[in-house]
Amino acid sequence: MVYLCYTCDQSFYDEEDLEEHLDDYDDHEATHEYARYGCDTCLATFNSDAARWQHMNAKGHVGHECRVCDNKYRSEQGLIEHEVEDHNYCADCDKFFQNANNIKQHLNSRTHRGQNIDCPYCRNLFTTVAGLTTHLETNGCRSAPSLNRDTIFEIVRQRDPHGVISKNLISWHGGESKADRWTCTDSAWNGFAWACGLCSRIFMTRADLNRHLNSPAHYTILYHCPNRNCPSEFKTLASIISHLESESCNFMPFDTVQKRMKQVFTSSHMLEF
Repeated sequence: MVYLCYTCDQSFYDEEDLEEHLDDYDDHEATHEYARYGCDTCLATFNSDAARWQHMNAKGHVGHECRVCDNKYRSEQGLIEHEVEDHNYCADCDKFFQNANNIKQHLNSRTHRGQNIDCPYCRNLFTTVAGLTTHLETNGCRSAPSLNRDTIFEIVRQRDPHGVISKNLISWHGGESKADRWTCTDSAWNGFAWACGLCSRIFMTRADLNRHLNSPAHYTILYHCPNRNCPSEFKTLASIISHLESESCNFMPFDTVQKRMKQVFTSSHMLEF
């Protein structure tokens, strides 16, 4: 809403600013009057709300009205931000979400972002850098057969000499990411299920136990969140990137994560945070 001083034709977007302006003209305050009805889009003002709406309807100046509440916004971007932040509502999908984190993940998903992150080796496309990293850490890129969780950690350590995200593991020599490095024996069967000898988990089939043994479940923790106020630690680069992408510890925006973490695979420069 716009507030107009009739005497000097100055316009104000805040009523308190107009009242302060009027106070500056104490000697002429009687001649300072103002209109309380302003167009939501332009600076036109009116003596009645009916006149304001007549103008806005005629000129197409109805503004951008929230689809959830009665709020109106001068720009479409302002409306979108309001609906997302105040209502957890995605207008493009006409869908509500339970909380801010859920809608943030939705807006950063393939639905809205497509697949614009390309693998620098095989050119497969991914929605996020975390997806690309999983592709490489799990030895899924046929064009880069030497890349896996272990070799990628060595690359990260070389480009992160101050340990911003990588842990200082002096005695670590890798070897955890070799395919089928663990296979359970018959002794893993306890008479009821297949039991992991490294933890308390049990599985109904030998194959499930073998998959567990060769998953990151018992891998060494290699990374930590760069936010010193966040205690989170991670076993894979993909998991720390997913953590940063979620913005759960507010360390950096999603788009910044995409830009900076992609340099791990596309440049020889040191990591920057």
